[in-house]
Amino acid sequence: MYDFSDRIKNLNGTATREILKLTKRPEVISFAGGMPAAECLPIDEVREIARDLLSGENAVSLLQYGPTEGVAELNERLIAYLETLGLKAKPENIQVVSGGQQGIDLMLKAFVNKGDTVLVENPTYLAFLQIAKTYEANVVGVDADADGLVISDLEAKLKTYRPKLLYVVPTFSNPTGKTYTVENRKSILRLCEKYGAVILEDDPYGRLRYDGEEVPPLKAFDEHGSVVYLTSFSKTIAPSLRVAVAFGDKDVIRKISIGKQGADVQSPALCQMIVAEYLKRGCFDKTLERNIAVYRERKDAFLNALDKYMPSSVRYTRPDGGLFIWAELPQDIDAAAMLPEAVERNVAYIQGNEFYADGRGRNTMRLNFSSSSVQRIEKGVKILAELIKTKIGE
Repeated sequence: MYDFSDRIKNLNGTATREILKLTKRPEVISFAGGMPAAECLPIDEVREIARDLLSGENAVSLLQYGPTEGVAELNERLIAYLETLGLKAKPENIQVVSGGQQGIDLMLKAFVNKGDTVLVENPTYLAFLQIAKTYEANVVGVDADADGLVISDLEAKLKTYRPKLLYVVPTFSNPTGKTYTVENRKSILRLCEKYGAVILEDDPYGRLRYDGEEVPPLKAFDEHGSVVYLTSFSKTIAPSLRVAVAFGDKDVIRKISIGKQGADVQSPALCQMIVAEYLKRGCFDKTLERNIAVYRERKDAFLNALDKYMPSSVRYTRPDGGLFIWAELPQDIDAAAMLPEAVERNVAYIQGNEFYADGRGRNTMRLNFSSSSVQRIEKGVKILAELIKTKIGE
C-alpha cells in the first residue's frame, strides 16, 4: 500500500468530474457540467490566429520558456481589458495564471496554513472546497440571501474565526446564479477591511449578462488592496486555453508569481498569445455578443420549462447571467440519493450538498443550461419534474 500524504489521502474527485463520466452517453441530457456550448467555441478564429502566430517571425518564442508573470503582449491587453471593467492595473498588479482554479490554488498557497480558517458563501464553488481541503484549511460557510452574503452572519464569523481569507463569486455565482447588490459588496469590503481578511473575488461569468444592469466588480470599490480579483477566459473564449488573470496588490501578486514558478513555471506562451491576439483583433466582443444570444435563449427556455413542469413546492433562482440555476426541493427529498434514478431516466444534475462547506443542502441541485439545446432542455426538465413529483406524491 502507498503511504499518501495527509493532504491527499482523503481527497476525492469533484462531483462534477465523476458525474460527467456517467453522462458520456449521447442520450443523457446533462444539466451537470458548466461547459460552454460546443457551437460557442470559436474554432475558426482560434485556428486562424494560431496559424498566423506559428507562421510569424516569433514562432520559436511561443514554444520556448517565457516569463512567469505572463508574456508582455498579453499583459498589455489584460490591463486594457480590466479597464473596461472599471479596474485600473499596472503590470506589477497582474499575474497570468493557468485557469481560474490555479489562481485559487495559488492564493491559498500564499495565505493559508494548516488549520487556518477561510470563509465562503454557503453554497460555493465546489472546486474551491476541494482545493482548500488540500491545504488543510478550516472552511466555514456564511449564510446568503437574495442580496448576497448575510452581513450580520459575515461579521459574526469574522469575529469568531478571524479568517485569513474570504472567497466569493459575487456575479452570477456558481452554483446559484445570484448576483450581489452594490451595497452588499461595499458592506463585505468594509467588514473584511475592519477584521483584516483578504477577499478573493472570483469572476469567470461576469461578462455573460443576459438581463439587467451591469454591477461593478467588488474590486472596483477596493481602495486599500484588500481584494484579489480573478477572472478567466474559459467561459468567454475557450476552457482548454487555460488563460486567466489575477489582479491585486503588488505584494500579493509577487507571492502568487513565486508560487506559480514552483507549480508550472509559466502558462503556455502560445495560449497566452492566442488570447492576446483574440483581444487585439476585436474577436472577443463579437464572440461575446454571439454567445450571449445563445445562452439567453437557453436560460429563458430553462426557466420557462421549470415554470411549466415543476411542482410549486420547488423553488429556483432566476439569474440575469452566468450558466447556472439553483433549485431547492422540499426538505424531505434527497437530491443526492435521487441522482441515480435521474441518470437512469437519462437526465443528470449536480447534487447541491457538494457545494456546501458543511455538507448541508441535500435537497438542492445545480442545473446548467449552457450545454443543451432548447429542445433537450424542454425534454430534460420535464423528465426531472416528473421524477420529483413521484417523490412528493403528486
